[in-house]
Amino acid sequence: MNLASMAAVNSIAGQSPSALFKPIIESYKFFDFSPVLLSTPLSYKTNPDPLKLRTRNRRNWVVESVTEDKELAPPKTDHSHEAKKPLLPNGSKILDFFSSSEMGGGDDDVKKMSSRAINASIVLGFGTLAVSKLLTIDHDYWHGWTLYEVLRYVPEHNWIAYEQALKANPVIAKMAISGIVYSIGDWIAQCYEGKPLFDFDRTRLFRSGLVGFTLHGSLSHYYYQFCEDLFPFEDWWVVPAKVIFDQTVWAAIWNSIYFVVLGFLRFESSNNIFKELKATFWPMLTAGWKLWPFAHVITYGVVPVEQRLLWVDCVELIWVTILSTYSNEKSEARISEDADSTSSTHPPEE
Repeated sequence: MNLASMAAVNSIAGQSPSALFKPIIESYKFFDFSPVLLSTPLSYKTNPDPLKLRTRNRRNWVVESVTEDKELAPPKTDHSHEAKKPLLPNGSKILDFFSSSEMGGGDDDVKKMSSRAINASIVLGFGTLAVSKLLTIDHDYWHGWTLYEVLRYVPEHNWIAYEQALKANPVIAKMAISGIVYSIGDWIAQCYEGKPLFDFDRTRLFRSGLVGFTLHGSLSHYYYQFCEDLFPFEDWWVVPAKVIFDQTVWAAIWNSIYFVVLGFLRFESSNNIFKELKATFWPMLTAGWKLWPFAHVITYGVVPVEQRLLWVDCVELIWVTILSTYSNEKSEARISEDADSTSSTHPPEE
């Protein structure tokens, strides 16, 4: 080996590997290639094919796009197991049925069914008792009677029994009549509001019947006697005067008593009760003028004093329906307003 060759070898050996291959690396960077490790053999070309470069870049772009789409797409839900669930006759899943029952839906249905069964038992029980009492008024004298004779004397003998009860204890008899009428009137009001026949509110019906029994029957008994003492005349103007007095003084007193007592029975505060009374006093008084003046022409012009409450209670079936509906609508509206104001004052915590 000559001196020139030895000098070239020594100069190459004295350089670092990075400095030795730096020109080659720079040439590959020009074509947007990443250099491989220096320990691997250099088998690629210094001038790569541009067509291959474009094909490779396009392939990389497609792969990256598909990867991003997979990351953004929601995971698929496998519904194959739902098809394997057994079905009920109406097509619903058995497992879904039991899961909804466990969540509390079944308990509500059981409560509704039991409540309706209780209501139906109450109605049918009292109805059967009342009808049997009316039809068996003469059961002690039925020996030898035909069915025609039994049905013929039932109305007359029941009326005689009612008059005897009025003579024996007029206040108790009138209280019982008013209690029954107010209970039936509230039941009619609930059905009028859209509730099914045996889906009525027993507590509300009991409240209305209690007011009719304890207050309306007894107070009406003394009021009609007072009205006769107030107008002890036989002139033509007495009937209109009694009607006017009834539909101003007595109607205002009784409507106020009814609303206040029902409010206390609902355990409402006195402030809320008097608010409702103030809001409903005039509308209810004027609403009565559309019904009672025509009914009281008969009350004070035809019906005797002892029988007036029975006639009034028959008309009360219509009036109590209006009165009970109006009272409960106002109470429910106030409760909803209080709930709305409470929710607006104290917003729910997040």
